[in-house]
Amino acid sequence: MTSVAKRIAFLLSAGLLLAGCGDSLERFGGPTMGSSYSVKYLRSASGPSVEQARNEVEDILAEIDQQMSTYRADSEVERFNALPAGSCMALPASMLELVSFAGELSKDSAGAFDMTVEPLLNLWGFGPQSRGDQVPGAEAIAAAKADVGHQHLSIRGAELCKDAAVQLDFNSIAAGYAVDRVVARLGELGVSSALVEITGELKAIGRKPDGAPWRIAIEAPRDDRQSAQQVIRLDGLGVSTSGDYRNYFVRDGKRYSHTLDPKTGAPISHSLAAVTVVDESALRADGLSTLLMVLGPEEGAAYAERHGIAALFVTREGDGFRSRGSRRFHALFEQEEK
Repeated sequence: MTSVAKRIAFLLSAGLLLAGCGDSLERFGGPTMGSSYSVKYLRSASGPSVEQARNEVEDILAEIDQQMSTYRADSEVERFNALPAGSCMALPASMLELVSFAGELSKDSAGAFDMTVEPLLNLWGFGPQSRGDQVPGAEAIAAAKADVGHQHLSIRGAELCKDAAVQLDFNSIAAGYAVDRVVARLGELGVSSALVEITGELKAIGRKPDGAPWRIAIEAPRDDRQSAQQVIRLDGLGVSTSGDYRNYFVRDGKRYSHTLDPKTGAPISHSLAAVTVVDESALRADGLSTLLMVLGPEEGAAYAERHGIAALFVTREGDGFRSRGSRRFHALFEQEEK
């Protein structure tokens, strides 16, 4: 999947810097989803070889690419997107599960999370069919919004149906889903300690050979350089960061983020620069980081508290940044903060 190369460029470089890998660990990686993936795992006597593990992981990634890439015309999602309003199409159970998951996030957030914003992404120059960065007029935005919204989708048995010319975009959850799939498969192969990163989304299980936990650094949201915002320990947790400081354009002195608010059809304009979510499910963390980024610092923080989400919000204040964690985030990482 050459998908979301722009969003992933942000996540890979901005989100998560890996730290503390022992020499006895097996490791491999490669290109995927327009970016890259990496796997580090502790191999036991009965565990999989690097070749076996790599083959298993890349089979999963190839399957997800075939199903969900918006950058290949023969993918399942692009065949669905090409259908007119009033159409139904049989889709793999995994895709229907993700559509259902996304629908719940959309409902819970009053539409802040939406997998059907591809027409708007293309209009603003951030989508797979875009014609370059541009600031569209109100009429063009209204026309694109007519085909946006989870309410236009319905699952009927093994089919997904649409009553408008909806175009699905799995890019806000595909990488997190892939991480969960890879970690689960490694577990089935006998791996009990691993760190899996796919386009910046990641999850760690078990501990390193020296018994220490996996540690990652959340990067500060800076345009000019990479620096760590906070280092956290992980065991059985996934991490996702979304932000607006890697993928944007400036027109007439105004900054336009790649993160769009489905309600307005325009890029977000609040002070939230980045949000990191930690959850047992990398899929859930992936979706929630986007959702909270759209909601912004006040509404996002309230949503996180209401739903018990471990989230770290970084807002712009003058020439600097201010970070604020939810109660759940502080409870998880209290030791790191002392």
